[in-house]
Amino acid sequence: MQENPIKPTIPFDKDGVHHGFLRLPYSRDDSAWGCIMIPICVIRNGDGPTALLTGGNHGDEYEGPIALQNLAVSLKPSDINGRVIIVPAFNYPAFRSATRTSPIDKCNLNRTFPGKPDGTATEKIADYFQNTLIPLAHIVLDIHSGGKSLDFIPFAAAHVLPDKTQEATCAAAMRAFNAPYSAMLEEIDSVGMYDTAVEQQGKTFVSTELNGGGSATARSIAIAKKGIRNILIHAEILIGEPETAPSVNLDITGDNCFLFSEHDGLFEPLTDLGTTVEEGQLVAQVWPLDRTGVNPVEYRARQSGIVAGRHFPGLIKIGDCMSVIGRIEG
Repeated sequence: MQENPIKPTIPFDKDGVHHGFLRLPYSRDDSAWGCIMIPICVIRNGDGPTALLTGGNHGDEYEGPIALQNLAVSLKPSDINGRVIIVPAFNYPAFRSATRTSPIDKCNLNRTFPGKPDGTATEKIADYFQNTLIPLAHIVLDIHSGGKSLDFIPFAAAHVLPDKTQEATCAAAMRAFNAPYSAMLEEIDSVGMYDTAVEQQGKTFVSTELNGGGSATARSIAIAKKGIRNILIHAEILIGEPETAPSVNLDITGDNCFLFSEHDGLFEPLTDLGTTVEEGQLVAQVWPLDRTGVNPVEYRARQSGIVAGRHFPGLIKIGDCMSVIGRIEG
């Protein structure tokens, strides 16, 4: 079997705080024997459970990188029982270019699993996580936001899974994160996702969508920092009491949650994030780009619920997701 070329510069099995890199050889025009250096921090105290914490799966999402950088300088071995593996910028080439996909091979890391040890740079990163880091973990948190193209109400998410015992375990961790909204989620297409790779190994997995627009806010960063701490306490790794507040339960499952544009044009949202809507309510319009005197195309909610996500740029293309509507539970 082909060996993955990524090598860690720090140990995973020694107590203490270790800052270093996942070193991926990458020969390029300006560095024949160069490497991609993915920052990583490992904090360990004894043989307890392991949490794998990642941000920057997409390079234009910033709550994860900021909150995890903070954790890497503030968390002490004496605070924990077990091990915390922190990768603030999971898809490091995309993070450095502020793009969703890697500028090297144009791959979307979150659609590249299980990866290939002899593939492109992104495929090698996916393979290393698939076969080295995920097996070390008991619980995995991957922090997302909407990037440049989407904006969301701030929610933590767990997936609907075939194994209902595992689903319940993931849902409990999602609730422990304690974002303002907690969503049970079905992906549009889960093939190749990091989420799926983790869940197929039987691990506890939590993801998030914490606003978007290609930046971060003080509020969204604070939600990420609090949620990370709560997750570590829930996993019995961090010593302390969780910080909790009310959280609205959402169901984001089924095709009727998603509204896709069937036109190119100028996007006019008619409902803001967090707004309650009824089935059939007008939620967005798409205006023509090239002429006046033509009425916009109207888009209506396919179900009742709360506007959980929306297209962010002012222009929209055919096939873009323009609105996500979640059903309020309980």
